[in-house]
Amino acid sequence: MSSRSFASTIARLAVVLIAVAAVCARPAAAQPQAPDGRAVLTGTVVDAETGEPLPGVNVFIAVSMRGTATSPDGRFRLEVPLGAHRLYVSSVGYESEARNLNLREPRVYTFEFELQPTVIEGEEVVVEAERDEKWQERYDRFVDAFIGETPNAEQTEIQNPEVVSFDGGIGELEAFASEPLVIENQALGYRITYHLKDFRLLPNRTQYDGEPLFEEMDGTPQQEARWAAARREAFLGSFHHLLLAMIADKVEPQGFKLFLRPNAGPPSASSMPTVGSPMQMGGQRYPISVDEIMGPGDVQVEHVLDFNGVVEVVYLGEQQSEAYARWREQMSGGRGFQRRGPRYQTSQFWLERGPATIDYKGDIVDPYGVTVSGYFAFERVGDQLPKEYRPR
Repeated sequence: MSSRSFASTIARLAVVLIAVAAVCARPAAAQPQAPDGRAVLTGTVVDAETGEPLPGVNVFIAVSMRGTATSPDGRFRLEVPLGAHRLYVSSVGYESEARNLNLREPRVYTFEFELQPTVIEGEEVVVEAERDEKWQERYDRFVDAFIGETPNAEQTEIQNPEVVSFDGGIGELEAFASEPLVIENQALGYRITYHLKDFRLLPNRTQYDGEPLFEEMDGTPQQEARWAAARREAFLGSFHHLLLAMIADKVEPQGFKLFLRPNAGPPSASSMPTVGSPMQMGGQRYPISVDEIMGPGDVQVEHVLDFNGVVEVVYLGEQQSEAYARWREQMSGGRGFQRRGPRYQTSQFWLERGPATIDYKGDIVDPYGVTVSGYFAFERVGDQLPKEYRPR
């Protein structure tokens, strides 16, 4: 190779490296202009059988830091920004209830909840006063599947494991929580109260349903600086980051590339959200732009996702980890999985219930109407951020 050709090659390599570094350095997509005003959520919670008001019931916005408890007369009040929210109501000994809201006007909204008494099934299935080895083995599997297997997950711990019980354990594992799980994430600086409704671990699929309420932990200035950096890293490349980039029409500047697999198919439908299901990824993929899968909504600050097939997302800001490769191999059961060297993070998402409405905050009106897989699914509770988070 001539000296001139060698110099030209080095120059091209330098340009590529600079471009990838720029993706990591760019600030996340700016939040679009929010509508004026806020909404106030008020209401009552009563026992469905007796009609008596229920005090101390947890009422909160799912995946957020906004929550309260009902007063002695069963009443609650929450102030929230306009847009999409999932209002969750939960109390020990009762069936939880949730309502997906799309608040477009700055006014008072009133709700009435009638909670049905229930019994925690798992309490009689496995009784572990002494927490034997069998329980510990099940618990370790549960933590890996629920909290995750990332570096952030390794620093995340359930503070009240004694409330967890199990059924099964060989081919299928079900977990039950008699009380909300209290989780401390020392990597991101959050204390999480997780209201687990259902959990099922299958050989190649994890399904769980429930909602978290976040609280920022207090730390030293050094800890808070570390948490701020870790939160930003967790946000970049996430599904929420992607949605905000799509709304701002800055997908490629934010490091994402979108492809459509029109003939790809999600796994069989389930009544619970699914994590890590094997995708039927046959057929070709085609590069697409945002306007091919997302259009304007009914009002100016809303957007609608509408497409057939599966959208594949490649994030150029970070490569896939070895832990992810091991997880994918486990999820596929070794069938048709080819381990490769490091590559950019790749995820998929698809629509479960037809077109999905997204608000100006990147929140989906029906959060269970869109399902994710790949890297988006690999990062679970240990990497989850509250919906209010925005990188500074």
